[in-house]
Amino acid sequence: MSAEIGDVAPDFKLPSVSEGDFTLSQFKGEKRVVLSFHVFDFTAG
Repeated sequence: MSAEIGDVAPDFKLPSVSEGDFTLSQFKGEKRVVLSFHVFDFTAG
């Protein structure tokens, strides 16, 4: 699956250290969300 700038992201759930799970859909219509992927963070490549 590939994504382009401006595409709508599918809903997903992520764990939080302090507040339970977060879902993307819980922010819909409330806040702007920026998704950032850092593929090579913490790697030698």
